[in-house]
Amino acid sequence: MIEFEVTHPEDGVGVVVPRGRLNMVSARRLKELLSELVAAGSTRIVVDMGETTFLDSSGLGALIAGLKTARQAGGDLRVARPTEAVRLVFQLTNMDKVLRPRDSVEGAFDV
Repeated sequence: MIEFEVTHPEDGVGVVVPRGRLNMVSARRLKELLSELVAAGSTRIVVDMGETTFLDSSGLGALIAGLKTARQAGGDLRVARPTEAVRLVFQLTNMDKVLRPRDSVEGAFDV
């Protein structure tokens, strides 16, 4: 089971926190949340993966879809605080070159 927390800090960056396993079952909801954020005007999004215990190809696909949606709207999607399991998936798929994980949510949009 996974839970998603969505916040909108004062700087206008939408933050999504997936808590649990980001897999085929939960990836659809993440993709919907990211699309909803962009549609509501939050084109800069941080996905805080500090509490994501598992990531499969469906979850990775939802992140890439969110990245594409945000960029098409003139924004970007950044990943912050990936767990070791998430970081390993990024490295094995070379997605760490595309998503370039950040150390903190607050600094995700710093240069």
